Formats: sequence, structure tokens, C-alpha cells
Amino acid sequence: MFNSLTGIITGKFPKQLLLDTHGIEWDLCVPDSNLELFPPVGSEAKVYTWLQHTDVLMTLFGFATADERTLFLDLLKVDGVGPKGAVKIMSSASSSRLLEVLERGDVEMLEKIPGVGKKTAGKMMLQLKGKLTLSQTSNVVRFEKPAAFADVIDSLASMGYEKRLVEQKVAVLAETLNADPAFADKSQKEKEDLIFRRAIVELA
Repeated sequence: MFNSLTGIITGKFPKQLLLDTHGIEWDLCVPDSNLELFPPVGSEAKVYTWLQHTDVLMTLFGFATADERTLFLDLLKVDGVGPKGAVKIMSSASSSRLLEVLERGDVEMLEKIPGVGKKTAGKMMLQLKGKLTLSQTSNVVRFEKPAAFADVIDSLASMGYEKRLVEQKVAVLAETLNADPAFADKSQKEKEDLIFRRAIVELA
């Protein structure tokens, strides 16, 4: 079983991280909340992994820390939550936010997380409340949000989207698009419009 991979990040996309390890490029499914924890494209990174292997598919999931992977595995213990569902939940709420909601017993807030309905929220509360812990010694660096697109973030947040999730989406989109020369040639207004439109699609 793979515990982790260390290599050069070659791509960051919504729920996807590409990592090159000495000529082998891995395609990992990664929660959006974890993408901002990784350094920019072209940098070396360590990715904690979990492999899903069935008769019909093989998917490698990646996480920025061992804690994030543990949270993912804990979510899998909830009846009705599969790997893709766990990634969707973690993409919609950071681990600390999820822990806070569970510890408060805030079922109503939990139901608002995309991928979590009333029935699943109840199961998560029953299975996970009081059982999740995050290491206080995790030495994770969160990368700065793109200040150039602060207006885009504010506009999306004003539409009702969770600001932290919006920041994550915009940061990933900005980093990915900035690697495209055609994007670099656009005006600031054109860049903002493009990121705004793509962010809405991803947030939906």
C-alpha cells in the first residue's frame, strides 16, 4: 500500500493534483480544501495517499497531511459515504470547520454542506461526534490567496457561497490559469470575468 508520494507538482485543478515522481506522473483525486495546502505548480511536495481498487476502477486519493487523510477515512466509516462523497464533503468544508460543526452538534449547518443531506448529516453526527481530532503539531503552510482577485472573491461570497470555499476555488483557478500565456495576455477585467464564471461552475 502507498503511504505517500514525493515529487514535483505539475498541475492543480479542482479536485485533482498531478505529481511527477522521476518521470511517472500521478493523477490524484484531492479535496479542494487540501489544494491550497500544497505549494505552487513546479514545487516539490509530499502527498499522503489512499488507493481505492475495485474490479472496475483504480483511483488514487491524495491529501496534504496525515490528519486530512485520517478525516477522509473517518468519513468513509459513515454509512452511505463513499470515497467520492468524502472528497466532496471535504471540498466544501475545511477539516477544522467540519470538526467544529460536529462538536457543536449543529446538524442544520451540517446539512448545508454540499454532499450532505438530512439523512447523511444524522449518520455523521452519530458516527463522528466526539471522535474526530486534529493534530495540533501539524506543520502545514497555507498559501496566500490571490489578492488580485479579491473583488471576485467578495462578489461570490455576496452571492451566498462560503467565503473560505470561494477563496480556495479562486486560488486554484488563478494558479492554473496563470500558467497559460493566453490568460496572462488578458486584461485584469477579462481575467476576473473568466475566473468568476469558472468559479461559479465549480461551486455549483
